[in-house]
Parts: sequence; C-alpha cells; structure tokens
Amino acid sequence: MDWSASTWWWLAAGLLVAAELLSGTFYLLMVALGCVAGALLAYAGLGVAAQLALAALVGAGATAAWHWRRAHAPRSAPVESNRDANLDVGQTVFVEAWAGDRTARVQYRGSWWSAHLARGAAAAAGPHVIVAVRGNQLELSPAAAG
Repeated sequence: MDWSASTWWWLAAGLLVAAELLSGTFYLLMVALGCVAGALLAYAGLGVAAQLALAALVGAGATAAWHWRRAHAPRSAPVESNRDANLDVGQTVFVEAWAGDRTARVQYRGSWWSAHLARGAAAAAGPHVIVAVRGNQLELSPAAAG
C-alpha cells in the first residue's frame, strides 16, 4: 500500500488530536491545524517544501493567536468569591451583632456559620451580603440600602 503525502499529514493531525485528548493542552490542536493545512496543500499538488512551510506557519500562527487570546482574556474571580462557582456568594444574611474581632455567628441555610467582616466595611448590625466563602467561614459586606 502506497500512502500519499496528504495521508501522512492527516495521520499526524490525528495523532496530535489524540495526544491533546490525553494531555489536555489545547495548543496541540493548533499544531494539528497546521498539519491539516499541510494535508490540503498535498491534495492541491504543491511540493513538500510548501507543505512544510505552510504547516509551520499555520501551526505557529494558530498557537500564537491562541496564546495571545488567553493572555488578554479577562480573568475570572477566585473560586471563593466567584458567583459562577459558589452559589452562596451574593446571598443575604442578617447579623445581630459583631464581636470586637470583626467576627459574628450568623444563621444561614439552616445552621450557624462563622462570619467575618470584609476589609474596610463598618461593623454594624443588619443585613449583609456574602462576598466570599473561605472554608466554613463567610466573608460579609453590608447590604446596599434600597
């Protein structure tokens, strides 16, 4: 059986996709795109030098573009204060009194929780919003009036 150049490119692309599935790095998919470009040029009948050059350009360009996109993407909040990861963030609790060390015990979801006041917030009784959950302690900030 005689394999054409495009078959080798498709085989390389498939192996890179399989390696990406095993490793979890998205960059291997960008290099696989370069192999796909090489396969398409092989179908078009271009020489090996052109196939290698375009495969390298597409693979490196896609990798660089993905790296740039990731570097400039907005960062998500830490998991302890990220509403997408922790549904307690943003919920309201009522604080009866604050201790001198800016901690309190609050009733939340049917049990008592230890809470501490967020930095810069005034220690006053009343409704507070959960801004973070660190272990089994709630970080609270005064609820906006309104």
